[in-house]
Amino acid sequence: MAPSKKKSSDHRSIAENRRARFDFEIIDTFEAGIMLHGTEVKSLRTGKATIADSYASNEGGEIFLINGYISEYTQAGRFNHATRRPRKLLLHAREIRRLIGAITRDGLTLVPLKLYFNDRGIAKLQIALARGKKLHDKRQTQKDRDWNRQKSRILRDRG
Repeated sequence: MAPSKKKSSDHRSIAENRRARFDFEIIDTFEAGIMLHGTEVKSLRTGKATIADSYASNEGGEIFLINGYISEYTQAGRFNHATRRPRKLLLHAREIRRLIGAITRDGLTLVPLKLYFNDRGIAKLQIALARGKKLHDKRQTQKDRDWNRQKSRILRDRG
């Protein structure tokens, strides 16, 4: 009997928007595919991308990633891509309708959280339906984080 191959559920992370969880209250998350050019995929495989200042928006009934940065692939020469071009996100029609409704009706925002390669090697973007936090909410988040850190130190020192 041959040993079974265990599938790892590890996603190879390319870029993460760590600031989003501090600035926004995350309501729901979605996994979306991205329409990329060949040089963009090669650049992502080297890990040269940033989604920190980006967001997703509705344009003509479709969802696009705006201001996401994927650096140029150096070996591509003149066949390179634009670094900050809008990239179409691939979602089911039902998900697109739900997201567009939430954006227009409830005033929510689509924030990218993580850019990664899935188990099959396909680039995916985790986006979140989010509501912006007020300053006092951010302060409370910071207080909770500090208290949890302090609590874990106390428990670690006691035993």
